[in-house]
Amino acid sequence: MEQKPPRKLLDQVSDAIRTKHYSYRTEQTYKDWIKRFILFHHKRHPKDMGAPEIQAFITHLAVEKNVSASTQNQALSAILFLYRHVLQMEMDVPADIIRAEKSKTLPTVLTHAEALAVISQMSGVTQLMAKILYGSGLRLMECLRLRVKDIDFGNRQIIVRDGKGEDDRVTILPDSLIPHLQGQIQTVQRIHQTDLGDGFGEVYLPYALARKYPNASRELIWQYLFPASGLSKDPQTGKIMRHHLDPSLLQKAIRTAAQKAGIQKPVSPHTFRHSFATHLLQAGYDIRTVQELLGHKDVKTTMIYTHVLQRGGFAVKSPLDD
Repeated sequence: MEQKPPRKLLDQVSDAIRTKHYSYRTEQTYKDWIKRFILFHHKRHPKDMGAPEIQAFITHLAVEKNVSASTQNQALSAILFLYRHVLQMEMDVPADIIRAEKSKTLPTVLTHAEALAVISQMSGVTQLMAKILYGSGLRLMECLRLRVKDIDFGNRQIIVRDGKGEDDRVTILPDSLIPHLQGQIQTVQRIHQTDLGDGFGEVYLPYALARKYPNASRELIWQYLFPASGLSKDPQTGKIMRHHLDPSLLQKAIRTAAQKAGIQKPVSPHTFRHSFATHLLQAGYDIRTVQELLGHKDVKTTMIYTHVLQRGGFAVKSPLDD
């Protein structure tokens, strides 16, 4: 019996990442960092390298490439994942390979009027998504990955499945969005019926659900709430499916809308999430409640918004204003 050749290293990385249920984006990012790590060391196999080579690569990123702290940490996480979960080598990272600390900058927050001004400059599906970000506090990818079944009209809530950290959570569904979301689901239904009629209609299902429920991928409730305009090949299965909208569509729409509204602040999709949290705290809601709605594991993460609430100079009144 002919023996199969061993799987390539990056294919083994993919296997390990999928076993741990990481997202496809994380898979591609980790593989890219691992490839860059190997190329930096002139294509040496990682099993023949160790902590000194990891340190040299991270130092190169920090000093020569001048990458951000979060980028350094992402690269280090990818390399350590390779050693621990693919090569089965527990890497003793020395104390001098320390994870870079993120700069403690306060988030950009829009006033209520500014948020509405930006949204008013938008239209169609991107406007609806921006309203969800501001009205429900979702992250960009959480919004894009919403499925029809995640909108619970009866209980006035949105269920965020498998959010950051692979946890589900519940957040508020603004009453004003109900008719718009009902209309969006009708649009999804029309698109889905057309796809089914054309011999398609499948959607990506997470983890082993596709095997457990073989017909679920064709059901309306599993379709993305914000489907892409066209069909595409799923990179993991090779099947022709309809994915969700590309994140760049909303990112560009928000930037353009902020410019039209004359907002002199850097505005991104995440700005609406920051504004959601800050405005809830301004309205007197308990910080633990806001923590749960945002899906933060540690209340310390939510605490940053209390700093935004303070007026400049720790809420001290300037003597000039006396």
